Amino acid sequence: MVVSERFDILFEGMPEEKALLLLQTNPDDLSNPVDKYMAATKLAACRSERSLEGLIAAVQLDPENLINRITRRKALEALGRRKDERALPSLFSALHFDDEPSVINALDSIAQIGSPITAVQSDQLLAALQSSDNQKRSAIQAHTRLKLSTGEQAISAFENDENPLVAGAARAYTAKVFGRVESLEPLIKQLTDPIAGRRRSAVIDLGDAGDASLLRHLVTCPVSMPLRAKSAFQLVDPEKSGQIPDIYIDLLEQLLRDDPSTLALQEDWICEGETIEIEKNLQHRDEGKQYGGALSLIRMQKHQQIDAIEQIQAKHWSDYGANYLLTSIIGLQKVEEHSNLVRTALAETLPQYTKSRVAAAWACLSLNLSDQVDLLREIQAESKWTPLRWSCERVLQQLS
Repeated sequence: MVVSERFDILFEGMPEEKALLLLQTNPDDLSNPVDKYMAATKLAACRSERSLEGLIAAVQLDPENLINRITRRKALEALGRRKDERALPSLFSALHFDDEPSVINALDSIAQIGSPITAVQSDQLLAALQSSDNQKRSAIQAHTRLKLSTGEQAISAFENDENPLVAGAARAYTAKVFGRVESLEPLIKQLTDPIAGRRRSAVIDLGDAGDASLLRHLVTCPVSMPLRAKSAFQLVDPEKSGQIPDIYIDLLEQLLRDDPSTLALQEDWICEGETIEIEKNLQHRDEGKQYGGALSLIRMQKHQQIDAIEQIQAKHWSDYGANYLLTSIIGLQKVEEHSNLVRTALAETLPQYTKSRVAAAWACLSLNLSDQVDLLREIQAESKWTPLRWSCERVLQQLS
C-alpha cells in the first residue's frame, strides 16, 4: 500500500465539508495549520464535484506561505489520484511553478490520469525535461506512462546520463514506447547496487518498461516487498484485470513470501547472529540490511530463534518494518510457538501494517492456521491492495 493510500484511512474521520473549509482558510487563522494540507490529502479519497473543484482551486494558493505551499503540493498529488481529466489544465499550469516538489507532483498526476493530451501540453512536458535531475526523471516517467513518442529524441539522449536515476528512466521509456528492451540490461545490474536508492529506482523503472520476462530479476532485488510487488503486478497484469498468467504465479508467490535467503544480498549486509545485532539491522533504513538481519535470524538454532523473536517482538513490534519481518520469519520457519503473532498481524487494520498482513496470510498457510480462513476470506473480499488480496486468494486455495 502506497503512503498516500495509507492517509485515506488515517483521515477518513475528517468530514468532507470540514476538509473543504480548511482548504479555503488562511493558515494564520488555524490553531493547527497542518490541518490545511491534511485536508487536501483527505479530499483525494472523495468523489464529489465540490471536492474536485476545491482541489483544483488549491493549486492557485499563494506559495509565499509555507503551509499554503505544502497544501498546493498535496492538492496536486490528490488530483492525480482523483484521475479526472478536468484537472489537467491546472496540473499543466503547475509545470511553470518555481517550486520543484509541486512540479514533480504535477508531472506524476498527469501520468496517473493518463488521458490524451494536446500538442501544446506535449510541448510543455518536453520543456519540463530541462531542469534538475529529480524533475527530469519525473518528466521522463510521464512520457513513459503516457506512451508519448514525441519525447524520443530528447529522452534517448539521457540513456547514458551520469545519474543512473535519469538514465534508468530514459531506458524504461525507450523500452516501453519503442520496444528497445535490450537497453534495459544496465537496470538489471542496478538491482544489486550497494546504494538502496538506485536499487529502488531500478525496480520502478523495470515496472514502467513493461518487459515481464525480467520479472525473475525484480523478484530477488533487496528492496521493500511492496515496491517490488507494485512493479511485478504492473508487469504481469498491466490492465489490472486480476487475471495473472500461470507462468508468473510461482515468481509472484516467491516475491510475496519474501524469503531473505532468495534475495541478492551482499555479505556485509548479513550481521552476526546475536539478537542485539539483528535488532539493529531490522531497524536500518536500507532494506538490504533489514533482510540481512532477517536472514541471520533465520539461520539461528531453533531454540535461539524462538527466544530472539520473543525479545525483538517485545521491543520492536510497533515498528512496522520489524513487525513485517518477524511475521514473515515465523511463517517461513514454521515457528509454531509464535503463531499467536501471526494471528495478531493478520487482524491488524492500521494501514502501516498492511504488508504484515501479507506475511501473515502466507504464514497461515505454512502453519496450517485453518481457524483464520474466515478472516482471510474477509480480507480477500475487502482489500483494495492487490498484493494482499491476491495473497489471501492463493492461500485460501491451498490451505487445507
